[in-house]
Amino acid sequence: KNGISVAVKRSEPGSGQGLPEFQTEIMVLSKIRHRHLVSLIGYCDERYEMILVYEYMEKGTLRDNLYNSTNMPCLTWKQRLEICIGAARGLHYLHKGATGGIIHRDVKSTNILLDENLVAKVADFGLSRTGPLHQHSYVITGVKGTFGYLDPEYFRSHSSTEKSDVYSFGVVLLEVLWSRPAIDPSLPRKQVNLAEWGLLCKDKGMLEDIIDNSIKGQIDPNSLRKFSETVEKCLQDDGCDSHKMGDVLWDLEYALQLQRGAIHREPHEDSSSSASVSIQLPNIRRLPSLSTLSEVDDMSIGRLDESDSAADSVFSQLKIDDAR
Repeated sequence: KNGISVAVKRSEPGSGQGLPEFQTEIMVLSKIRHRHLVSLIGYCDERYEMILVYEYMEKGTLRDNLYNSTNMPCLTWKQRLEICIGAARGLHYLHKGATGGIIHRDVKSTNILLDENLVAKVADFGLSRTGPLHQHSYVITGVKGTFGYLDPEYFRSHSSTEKSDVYSFGVVLLEVLWSRPAIDPSLPRKQVNLAEWGLLCKDKGMLEDIIDNSIKGQIDPNSLRKFSETVEKCLQDDGCDSHKMGDVLWDLEYALQLQRGAIHREPHEDSSSSASVSIQLPNIRRLPSLSTLSEVDDMSIGRLDESDSAADSVFSQLKIDDAR
């Protein structure tokens, strides 16, 4: 009625499949709100119906924009960096800004969505787990996630930590650089797994040879060096000395500024200490039945007033919008 576009996810009526994920999605998104997390507008769980209504993300998934569609213009290196920074902000908020801490557990390029302005938003919280995410804290669960993105330590121990998301995000960063899937069975055996192949290529100094051809001439060597170092830190199989998402975010912003040629000082260890806090809870409505989903048109989608203008300075200030 008011012209707002929405995305609707509906399970097979009466099947009962996906009920835990459905409930987790509602629980998580009812508690949090951030510019770089997809907003839940409403839901329906009556009469065997499980329906979730989200804000519509016009540009689709990051994966589609990288290599899964011929109808989309190629993303520039600067756009890719900005998208990675946006997704990292969303994940850092989950880990440090959300009450109790949230582990996403299914970070991948299809769960990073882009709006009409290519602003990245993390989506799909059905596998998420909450808990205090201190340095050595973890949540013991069955292994959940997507093959090719799973942290080896998580796969071995069945223990979810912040590092589980950081590792998966490192695989996404490689996808952004190379424009290829995390797992590609059509390639030679040693190249099938993107994370393993990426680390091998970096060790051999081959990264520049296998960058996506469409951006190869755009990347500043210093920006590439910082980006590849960040990937390596994300993928290192050492939980005691692992990168936190705040570190990843800072490093990506550093890589972006190197690309812009605007670096004036050396990086510090963690930007999370300069976080600012703002509280804004989402306005999520429960829809009484499928027949009333049209009421969604009357809902206004609240927008977090979080400006990215500071990113034009040497470093943008890391913001955590804390929903309590």
